[in-house]
Amino acid sequence: MLNKLFTNKSKKNTISVMAPVDGEVIPLTEVPDPVFSEKNMGDGVAIKPTGGTVVSPVKGTIIQLFSTNHAIGIQTENGAEILIHIGLDTVELEGEGFSSYVEQGSRVNVGDKLITFDVELVKRKATSEIIPVIITNTDQMKEISPTGQDTVTASQDVLMKLEIEKH
Repeated sequence: MLNKLFTNKSKKNTISVMAPVDGEVIPLTEVPDPVFSEKNMGDGVAIKPTGGTVVSPVKGTIIQLFSTNHAIGIQTENGAEILIHIGLDTVELEGEGFSSYVEQGSRVNVGDKLITFDVELVKRKATSEIIPVIITNTDQMKEISPTGQDTVTASQDVLMKLEIEKH
């Protein structure tokens, strides 16, 4: 019984971040934008999408939704903050081709639809369709571990595991 209590307690500080979109996993260092590749916004991985639906990778609360719907931030109950940035330089599209299904403050579960986007439009008009998935509060993480998969399916495959520092 005592071991079970310790096991449950430690699991509360570990989070599985599921894939928010179908696609090919790319190391963050290979993203063609130094803001992401040099990890200025935080650590994580990127996905070259094969579909245009972004779902919640975790259970949490929407803490940021950009007016152009090109990026969204989610905070888990444990305090991890995850930014999903759809494409590179997509803010310049001013929302063209993007639709949001949530708003700031919404509670979401894994797999809930967040945003849809026109992949072909993003490929044509933005710098890249690559989607960085960033842990923005890396200072509060003990470890960020990508699972090393080559391809992922949204809400079915684990993209990375996070171990949160105990406070």
